[in-house]
Amino acid sequence: MGAVKKILVAIGSSRYTEGLLKYAADIAGAMNAELILASIIHARDVEAVGTIAAMGYEVDSENYVAGIKDERQKDFDSILKKIADPFEKVRTVFKVGDPSDELLKIAVKENVDLIIMGIKGRTDLEYILVGSVAEKVFRRSPIPTLSYRDEHDAARMRKHIHLS
Repeated sequence: MGAVKKILVAIGSSRYTEGLLKYAADIAGAMNAELILASIIHARDVEAVGTIAAMGYEVDSENYVAGIKDERQKDFDSILKKIADPFEKVRTVFKVGDPSDELLKIAVKENVDLIIMGIKGRTDLEYILVGSVAEKVFRRSPIPTLSYRDEHDAARMRKHIHLS
């Protein structure tokens, strides 16, 4: 593997967003790499809005998607301003679709060298039934993928490792 020139960070709106973005920006800055923020709006959420609209409620999918994009971009911009070393090589890509599929498509299309993504806590039952976006990306990605854990999750996971 050569130099890392492009890093894709899978990012949404959650309690992990700020830590994940700072972590990815630190790595990108150290490597002088471009940082691509990929934010996927799940197609099933957009379809649900369409179903509600079909029932006569005054909502529509286009406004829903535009609102989500605007809200997330404001969050990302706010977080980027907090980062001590302003990072210049950053751009955001929004897509609607299946998150794992769209992330992989973006990674291949953009010819990225590294994917960074967080984990999301799920109950065991949810994981068995649907799996997680991160797990699907890790399993299918042709590109090295790095997983981010915040201090809370890292501490929780450490408790389950028994040292002899």
